[in-house]
Formats: sequence, C-alpha cells, structure tokens
Amino acid sequence: MSLPLLDVVNLRVNYGGVVAVDGISLSVGEGEVVAVIGANGAGKSSTLMALSGVVRATGEITFHGERIDRLPPVERVRRGIVQVPEGRRIFSRLSIRENLLLGAFPRRDKTAVKRDLDEALTLFPILKERLGQTGGTLSGGEQQMLALARGLMAAPKLLLLDEPSLGLSPIFAKKIFSVIGKLSKEGRSILLVEQNARSALNISHRTYCLETGKVVAAGDSPAIAQDPKVKAAYLGTEL
Repeated sequence: MSLPLLDVVNLRVNYGGVVAVDGISLSVGEGEVVAVIGANGAGKSSTLMALSGVVRATGEITFHGERIDRLPPVERVRRGIVQVPEGRRIFSRLSIRENLLLGAFPRRDKTAVKRDLDEALTLFPILKERLGQTGGTLSGGEQQMLALARGLMAAPKLLLLDEPSLGLSPIFAKKIFSVIGKLSKEGRSILLVEQNARSALNISHRTYCLETGKVVAAGDSPAIAQDPKVKAAYLGTEL
C-alpha cells in the first residue's frame, strides 16, 4: 500500500487557552478529494491554517514522505501545499491578470506559468473576458473563481480549499463545485473544508467530520453520508 500524499498525526491548535484542534489525525492520498465537514467552530479552518503553517500547531505533518511541520509557510507552498482561504482575500485594486500572476510568484518556469494561465482562463472563461478589470469589481462568486484560479497558478500538489461556497448564491456555488469536480477528474489532490456537507460528501472520496476540534466520524463519503448522526446533524432525512 502506497504512502499517502499528506499524513497528519495528533494535530493540535490552541488560541491562548482555547483548544481549536484537539489531536486530530487525517490523510489525503494522491488524486484524492477529502472533505472536512462540521459546524462553525469545529476546527475546520484552523486545521487548514495549521497545515499551511499560518498558525502555530503541534503534531506531525508529513508531505510526500517528508516532515514539514517545522517549515515556514513559504516553504510549504514551494513544496506544493497551496491554500485558497476563506473569504477569498483577493487583491481588490489589482487586475484579474495581476491577481493570477501573483499566484505564480514563487515559480520560475515561465513557459509552464503561461500554460497554467491559459488553463485557468479556460476553466473560468468569465475571468478571461475581464482580465483588465480590477478584482474588486467582480461579484462574490466571480471573486471566488478568481481566488481558486489564483491558487491553481501556484501549481499545487495539494490544494487546500477553505469554505469555497461560503456566501455564494446557489448558482455560483454549483459552478464552484462543478470546477472542483473537474479538478478531481484530472487527478488533483484536494482537502476541502466545507459547511455545505451535502455537496462536500457528494464530491469527495473520503470525509472527516469534526466536532469541537475532534474527529467524530471518518470514512468513505458514501458511508459517512448514511451515518445517522451525520444525517441528523447536517443532511436532514435525504442526501
């Protein structure tokens, strides 16, 4: 059995005296979409920020067989861990083209950057139509597309998506999940944090359910979707 792309053991995150992530373990395989679901305050976003190195954490984080938990964020990005943050956080005064090229800032492979830019604009044709516009002129859904495209410009080996559908209309949320589905079919490795449990379960291979910083259910997504506690808490009676 091959080693996972990402292997996390006993991850803990504290904010002062508050425990946000309480000793969780998880993994992501090559070409796998893994979802993390749970209510607000469950520790989902803190988990991603710990993996990116944005917040302090303890525990072991292994990526491609190498311990990275002591590396700074920029080194984790260079190794291929790229986070698309909650709330999009685009550069509103910069053009769409400039936002996208900033995603490729650590890269030196100009030919590949040009290729990836073309692929991102093919994936999000609405951005291609508006390359000269500033990011702040886009709608919320369009900004989420820009944030996701910017993340892809960093050539991620593992893409961390933090609440990509948050605050979006149903139409734009459907478009975002459609793109995630396309990336999955391309064999991309994705760790998806998402409050929309129904969509996360439908699009992922495996799922971890967090409550108060702990994993309370984990397994193949179809099985998790049939877990009575998960259904009662997040799905209602029908998936």
